[in-house]
Amino acid sequence: MELCLKSVQAATVNIDSEIIVVDNNSEDDSCHMVKTLFPEVILIENKVNGGFSKGNNIGVSRAKGEYLCILNPDTVVAEDTFIQLINFSKTKTNLGIVGCKLINGSGVFLPESKRNIPYVSVALKKICGNSKGYYANHVDQDDSGKVDILVGAFMFLKRTIYNEIGGLDEDYFMYGEDIDLSYKALQANYDNYYYGKTTVIHYKGESTLKDKNYARRFFDAMQIFYKKHFKKNQLFDMVVWLGIKFFFVIQTVPKKRAKHVSKYIFISDKENLALEKVLEKPLFLKNEIKTVEKEVEVIFDANYLGFKDMIQMIESTFSQNKSVTYKILPNNSNFIIGSDNGLARGEIISFK
Repeated sequence: MELCLKSVQAATVNIDSEIIVVDNNSEDDSCHMVKTLFPEVILIENKVNGGFSKGNNIGVSRAKGEYLCILNPDTVVAEDTFIQLINFSKTKTNLGIVGCKLINGSGVFLPESKRNIPYVSVALKKICGNSKGYYANHVDQDDSGKVDILVGAFMFLKRTIYNEIGGLDEDYFMYGEDIDLSYKALQANYDNYYYGKTTVIHYKGESTLKDKNYARRFFDAMQIFYKKHFKKNQLFDMVVWLGIKFFFVIQTVPKKRAKHVSKYIFISDKENLALEKVLEKPLFLKNEIKTVEKEVEVIFDANYLGFKDMIQMIESTFSQNKSVTYKILPNNSNFIIGSDNGLARGEIISFK
């Protein structure tokens, strides 16, 4: 969360804004960290975990701005992300929700950034491994256009519209609430848009169903969605139920890619002695990396580079070599964080 908040702060320097953090009774030291490092942030400490939807609705009830951004704490935004989306929104009439391009910590595009309505035939094909109709492939990942469904990790919209369509449905504890909100915007005759001109890192994507518990929660959420928005019939319910049970039985946990690092590259304007002790003499570079070798881990110093620069370098080097991994040293911090693959939220290496 610390890295996310620092990126949001950098992205709101020239915007009249407020940052609201809702803590759903977490067991770590997140609240202490926010109070200590971000005293200007509005922190709401819930005594129980009421789920993603309820937590965000509580946060929105405190918000005063014209626009909202529902944002996961495991994301990194560019300095101009919000400015771009505000400017884009002003060019559209009848605008509902806007999403942007999401990549995971390895630089892989997350196709859930833009999706179609998951009608039962589409959902069942996805269960069987055919996701062609599930994702909105009619809009290129680097372009912009109308789409049906956006992802809850990053949703940008006017606060008046959020309240008009009833916010996030609290029947969903986790997963499915973003599909529901996007669909409600469409039902209210608003247009949802994917905007591919700005990129945000999301350290934990849903591109693959990672384990059986995830599969159960995701498809339970789909059942709530179908019961709420589509006419109930026994054949429909039976097909969905059998599809979920079948997938749950055959699903296995994907194997993580083995990591082998032969060289560390530290991109900064000065060497970091504490980091060197942990990482065995990383190669020190001041300039942008032009080419990358195999089994290399790149570490970006946020005291030196902007978040947009880091994101662009990740996208650029990923296109050259998909075996490269990345970490970020947040400004004024004593740890690096990053994700080696799409199955992990993010590895933290401390060098206190």
